[in-house]
Amino acid sequence: MGNGARSSKEKNQRPPDAVDAILAQWAIERPDLDCSPMGPIGRIKRCAALLQRKLDATFEQFGLSFWEFDVLATLRRSGAPYCLAPTTLFSTLMITSGTMTHRLKGLETRELVLRLANPDDARSVLVQLTPAGLDLIDRAVAAHVDNEHRILSALGGAELEVLDSGLSQLLKALERE
Repeated sequence: MGNGARSSKEKNQRPPDAVDAILAQWAIERPDLDCSPMGPIGRIKRCAALLQRKLDATFEQFGLSFWEFDVLATLRRSGAPYCLAPTTLFSTLMITSGTMTHRLKGLETRELVLRLANPDDARSVLVQLTPAGLDLIDRAVAAHVDNEHRILSALGGAELEVLDSGLSQLLKALERE
């Protein structure tokens, strides 16, 4: 079969999942609709929710929420001196400036980041990891990567490559829109 469609025989070679049950219900209730897009989209959504739970459990070990981890990791991966403008942070993290301001206050209160005057623009500030923030994110990201390896260990190397390639294509298409 072309363009990734599976025959019903191929679909039956894998155990059914929760999305298959949903698709079966729609096939009965609305046989006039081609609900096949619900399969991959439903699976992506369910995987995202289940993955988030597993990721959050690791972040919680370090007293971090997902968004705190995300901010600290963005600063860390920017390289020394681990310092970015808030606009760079909120655009990278796809959040609003108001949300970023609120989040930075919490991290600053915990002494994980500090705000510095921007030497290139007196009207703005920079956000920098503190030594405590750097230590915390280095430990948390190591545990996070170990956790991701555990999560993906259910897939073989070839399966993982196919999944990653397909998701990359979908992401590029969605980002173009």
